[in-house]
Amino acid sequence: MTAILLLALLIAGASHYVRWAIHCVAHGAPPWWFVAGAPVAYLAPIVLLVTASFALSWNWRTPRLPGMQLDVAGSVRLFIGEVFAVAISWPLMALHRLVILDPAPAPAQLPVVLVHGVLVNDGVWFTMRRYLARQAVGPVYTINYGPPYGDIEHFAEQLGTKIESVCAATGAARVVLVCHSMGGLVARAYLRQRGPARIKQIITIGTPHHGSVFARAFIGRCLAQMRPGSVWLEELNHNETKPPPVPIMSIWSRHDSLVVPQGSCELACAENVAVVGVGHNALLGDRLVMAMVARESSTLGKMTRAKGFS
Repeated sequence: MTAILLLALLIAGASHYVRWAIHCVAHGAPPWWFVAGAPVAYLAPIVLLVTASFALSWNWRTPRLPGMQLDVAGSVRLFIGEVFAVAISWPLMALHRLVILDPAPAPAQLPVVLVHGVLVNDGVWFTMRRYLARQAVGPVYTINYGPPYGDIEHFAEQLGTKIESVCAATGAARVVLVCHSMGGLVARAYLRQRGPARIKQIITIGTPHHGSVFARAFIGRCLAQMRPGSVWLEELNHNETKPPPVPIMSIWSRHDSLVVPQGSCELACAENVAVVGVGHNALLGDRLVMAMVARESSTLGKMTRAKGFS
């Protein structure tokens, strides 16, 4: 559904722009104005969305420790990085079935499954997936779950089906889950439903483990579940201080633009790793974040081979 909606919006926007340009050129306007203006027209709504998200996130931000504040140059890089991440993700999500394909079935010891967040699809993993492949991590699989506004518990059931299919295709006993945003909650819901038998580790990236105030602005079951203080989150986190059944790493940004307050990403039972100066969507293309994911997954893979697990 996300891909269809995005593709329709992109086609409609482009068609409208072309018709407007043809009309203006026919009445004497220089054609190069519209060639040069096409990127501006595409980026304008993205800039507005990102500006609004950063402005609102400032109001509910987690207090930043000394040395964690950004100067003007850092703030500009933060903003541009988030705009660029969103701009790239829209066409990738629209065409995700063409650009994101699971590997062919083959024996593997520790596959990686990438779990996307709310209201998107696996197109957001394009950069991360290529990076992990270049680092010989994986094989790397992705999942698309839905409907977009459904129940996280239902998404977790879909994740369980995907994990079983990956294990069947590779002969592996367990997988690593790398999750963005709500995907981390989906993974933890799966862990609560089915236990740790199929999971080696969970790595969450920008996951609102304690909710985000932005979820209050949207309708839908999963958004209601992600509101701070929701009954669902309280139940998920009620044993938060106890050691988890599998290792959990939470990578989060002190300048996240959609998880607010940003400290919501910290989980008492997890290894929490904070980065600075990266927006919510830009986390998936950030070199430091990708390197951490690759390093963690590679280490787990080596441990698995050394112990002789399949």
